[in-house]
Amino acid sequence: MKLLEGAVDHGGSLGRARVLFPNAVLPFVDLSTGINPLSYPLFDLPATSLWRLPEAGRARELTEIAARAYGAPSPANVVAAPGTQILLPRVASRIRPGKALVLGPTYAEHARAAAIAGHEVSEVSDFAALARADLAIIVNPNNPDGRVIERDRLLALAAGLRAKGGLLVVDEAFMDVGPRQQSLAGDVDQGGIVVLRSFGKFFGLAGLRLGFALSDAATVESLESQFGPWAVAGPALEYGIRALADLGWQETMRASLADAAARLDSLFDRFGVPVAGGTTLFRYLSLPDAAGLFSALGERGVLLRHFSGRPHVLRAGLPGSQEEWLRLESALADWAMLREDRSRGSKP
Repeated sequence: MKLLEGAVDHGGSLGRARVLFPNAVLPFVDLSTGINPLSYPLFDLPATSLWRLPEAGRARELTEIAARAYGAPSPANVVAAPGTQILLPRVASRIRPGKALVLGPTYAEHARAAAIAGHEVSEVSDFAALARADLAIIVNPNNPDGRVIERDRLLALAAGLRAKGGLLVVDEAFMDVGPRQQSLAGDVDQGGIVVLRSFGKFFGLAGLRLGFALSDAATVESLESQFGPWAVAGPALEYGIRALADLGWQETMRASLADAAARLDSLFDRFGVPVAGGTTLFRYLSLPDAAGLFSALGERGVLLRHFSGRPHVLRAGLPGSQEEWLRLESALADWAMLREDRSRGSKP
């Protein structure tokens, strides 16, 4: 479908959405990302977080809290950065250029970052094939289908890569809502492992640009030296410190997201849209008329995430308000009616 071919390969671009759907009802209901629409509560920032350069002591406090929140062995195993995106090519550069294999289909930026670092990059669908890599990259839980690779299998892969000087990178951007017992955060001091954690998705504050790399102390020190002082902005430090320490909010939010995901599954099921996987922050849809559903909802101001190379699948994030739920329901009802009319018209 021409509409899909001209679209960007990332979700969340409202500017592009206006080009694709110029007559859509505004504002858009943006379900094209996996970002929590129910963000961590905003609070008044100390003025010094804007007036002054970030204090080193405050940055250390952030890594201490992050180590506890994510289960890293110690703060020495954590480096904070202005988003995980900026970490990708730096992490890929930790080993000399060689063969990088990405377990896919998945988030496209890992392959791009590995290529920037000089690696020969391929995407593979077989986990066992990663043993042939110098640099193996896995998103766990996976984006967009929610696939989870068990910790024992990851550790065995890491041991094999480590023995030949290779590196395993596990992007755990959605592990906040995944099976946390499968996280490799507590194993990073074994060496040859880098775990990436994203702050903005679960806490719904993607604009802060805050992320973490968890690894052995030497790797963390090397990454920190590349950033230099003041890598994380003062407001991001303040939100990271408070939100990562707020375990009560986190547990309550996990339960709320699970309820919302179940509600979304029920809504899609009512209109004959199969849910094939996902996490509680996004649902993975598989249907022959995915392009038609994407267009029909987009024309009604509801954005899903499409994939130009996979025309039969979509990803849907969570509505953030009752109004958004109702608009999604209405758009699905219109699409289902059009589909039924076409079906009747095709019968002799």
